[in-house]
Amino acid sequence: MRLRKGLIPLAATVVLAGASGTAYGSASDSRGTADGIRSITPITTVYTYGQKVSAVAIEYGATVNPRTLDTATFSVTDTIYNFRFNPIEDLPKLADRTITHTYTNGSPGTRADHRSAPGRYVIVELDPADTGGSTVIVSKCPTFLCTVKVNPELPTRVVQRKDVHGQPGRGAGKGPVLARATPRESRPVTAKPVNQLVDEFTYGSFLSGGMVLPYHYHLPKNYQPGRKYPLMVVLPGHGMGWDGDNLGVQLAADIPATAWLQPLWTGASEDVIVLAPQHQRVGGPAEADLLVKLLDQFVGQFAVDTHRVYATTVSYGSQLLWEAFAKRPDLFAGGLVTGGFPLNATQATAIAAAEVPVWITHGEHDHLLNVSGARNSTAVLRQAYVTRGKTPEQAADLVRYTEYADAAFSLPDYHAAFGPTYEDASILRWLLHQAKPQGRGPGDAPPRPGGAI
Repeated sequence: MRLRKGLIPLAATVVLAGASGTAYGSASDSRGTADGIRSITPITTVYTYGQKVSAVAIEYGATVNPRTLDTATFSVTDTIYNFRFNPIEDLPKLADRTITHTYTNGSPGTRADHRSAPGRYVIVELDPADTGGSTVIVSKCPTFLCTVKVNPELPTRVVQRKDVHGQPGRGAGKGPVLARATPRESRPVTAKPVNQLVDEFTYGSFLSGGMVLPYHYHLPKNYQPGRKYPLMVVLPGHGMGWDGDNLGVQLAADIPATAWLQPLWTGASEDVIVLAPQHQRVGGPAEADLLVKLLDQFVGQFAVDTHRVYATTVSYGSQLLWEAFAKRPDLFAGGLVTGGFPLNATQATAIAAAEVPVWITHGEHDHLLNVSGARNSTAVLRQAYVTRGKTPEQAADLVRYTEYADAAFSLPDYHAAFGPTYEDASILRWLLHQAKPQGRGPGDAPPRPGGAI
């Protein structure tokens, strides 16, 4: 989501209030007081199983001398809480993070080369392998409709363990001290997070029949209305449904929405438009109807290649995919269902009639949705193709299935089949290679009887 990041004025004296409400000030004091820190900004990244604090940007009153910094200049602690495994009571429990790089920058953002650029920000990068630092928390529980949201008050804390110096003058030396070491003072973050990739999405809201569908979308960096781009529709799990207080969580809770923006994940450099709606958790038919109406509007508003519209799901989102594919197969060129619900025979017949290819993945020991549902969906859908005259080999090519053993999961949530699925770029490339033939996309003239398609 695009967030307006507040800039702290370069006044002689400012007072910052952290998450605890404790104030500290005199930001421009160059005599070496502990109050030389002007702001602390968390920087987040979405990894396979969700968003984490991946770095902090510590702002000083003048350009910092990077030659005096190392990975021991600061320490960072963060929550051990993970909504998939921990009770919410663990949220305030903190553990040390591993610092991998420390360098300077002119803005509160990371650099791919991890090298210093002139600036008053010190960027402290953190090891993504750390168990701590997750930003997504349980929301509105305990109820039947438990959901998750991004924590608005991140518990990340920073300790400055060594002096931080400014750039030296012509004479030798480290430069003036901008802030003395305060190894016994743990400071909270003081600024809104910089959410890498997530901040690049734009919010929208679709209303039809008294139902509202919040969504976020991302256009390529050099988007050109005269071009045509594939569209990836990302349908989230149950907990990412809209609850009135969790806009945008479908981008942060797991990797599928942001993966399509990164060649590292997709294995392809092609620009893709990403549409990530939430849902109301009122059932497949009503929500699928709302979804296809949104899609009809969206593909008319943006430069979408209507022969390359795809859907990918997490868990509950599969219900919307099956229903939408059966309702409007002309909209879709292919689908990827991870850890999802089974489809029914009517849906299978409609999908097979339109020949929309699908890849289904599931964990062998999924503790929420038994793997038998995915196996049965694969069998029912393949049988629907055979009934229409396809060979078993052709049916297996149109309906692909991968079942993951426990060892395939880098975190032991065996329901989260999107993890090993998205870590296999060949599956994502397969989806992007699908395309509807001319005459089968929305808005195309129907093929003539007996004519070639």
